[in-house]
Amino acid sequence: MIEAVSCGGVVIHRGKVLLLYKNQNGRYIGWVMPKGTVEKGETYQKAALREVKEEAGVSAEIIKYIGKTHYTFRVDSDVISKTVHWYLMTSDSYYSKPQAEEFFIDSGFYKQHEAYYLLKFQDEKQIMRMAYNEYKDLKRKGVIAKYK
Repeated sequence: MIEAVSCGGVVIHRGKVLLLYKNQNGRYIGWVMPKGTVEKGETYQKAALREVKEEAGVSAEIIKYIGKTHYTFRVDSDVISKTVHWYLMTSDSYYSKPQAEEFFIDSGFYKQHEAYYLLKFQDEKQIMRMAYNEYKDLKRKGVIAKYK
């Protein structure tokens, strides 16, 4: 078994959540949130911000750590055990541009209930819901600026 660590962002702008649509070589993958592998010498926060920028073209700001998800998958004869660390993030606009090199063909910001319905993986649905509830709470307390 190979252990792998990734980091990602639940990016919210004006109450809407950033999603990416992945379709690899005509094979449906589904709607996901931006995440990717931590590079050597990189902090988890820098990895999460870099992956959001690379995969979605979005400049974001970390608000707080939300939690982690874990899953396994098979590649050839190896089993990969992956832990993903998630951060609540905000951005200053709805602009996004999916990274074609990673087979992302669409991206956008969606209302929380739409994002929940669209997301393919249950663990991402749960972490998105946790992040969104934290976002609403921080916004109500005035911690997050009104325009975000």
